[in-house]
Amino acid sequence: MKTINKETQSSITPRRALEILQEGNNRFVRNLKENRNLLEQVNDTRDGQWPFAIILSCIDSRTSAELIFDQGLGDVFSVRIAGNIVNTDILGSMEFACKIAGSKLIVVLGHSKCGAVKGACDHIEMGNLTELLSKLQPAVYQEKETQKERNSSNMTFVENVAEINVKRSVKNIIERSFILEQMVENGEIGVVGAMHNIDTGKVEFYKDTMFIHDEQNASFNIEELRH
Repeated sequence: MKTINKETQSSITPRRALEILQEGNNRFVRNLKENRNLLEQVNDTRDGQWPFAIILSCIDSRTSAELIFDQGLGDVFSVRIAGNIVNTDILGSMEFACKIAGSKLIVVLGHSKCGAVKGACDHIEMGNLTELLSKLQPAVYQEKETQKERNSSNMTFVENVAEINVKRSVKNIIERSFILEQMVENGEIGVVGAMHNIDTGKVEFYKDTMFIHDEQNASFNIEELRH
């Protein structure tokens, strides 16, 4: 499979970028990887890169974006941080990826059984981890379904918090970056939240976080994020 070049990247729409990732994850789940010559891709990208998407995921060793979406060298930007949280540096990286480097889709990818989410559910405080986990606390408090055992021993609670955290991150990206917000509204890029099931390898994309301005998403309304 050929490495994405500038011409190919420019022809990819935000919707098509999402489809490419969905197709790649389907291959991953079925253990049918594309045939790639990685050394050739190293040579193809030595003078430049044209990734079609940027994926924010957790540092979890089981959640490598390139693997679970079956992508090669130069295909996607990968941003990894515990709990797939959003901060200023990550927003700047996304602005670079989309405005400067031409990426068409931002994906916030959470995963099941997330250790960072469990830590936040248990209100862990330890060194610099304390500040990081504090960014997950709003999702913990926003979870209203669980009345008892609001800690990591209750996996339903943990998974609910993980989902809320993904959706909050999508909202934060658009609310905190005027550049990305305008690109979404203009149909230049899309933003979507997703969850990787580490038991099955399958990625579920959340339709209620799918901000892709095209004919397939007639209900698109970025104003919803502001309420």
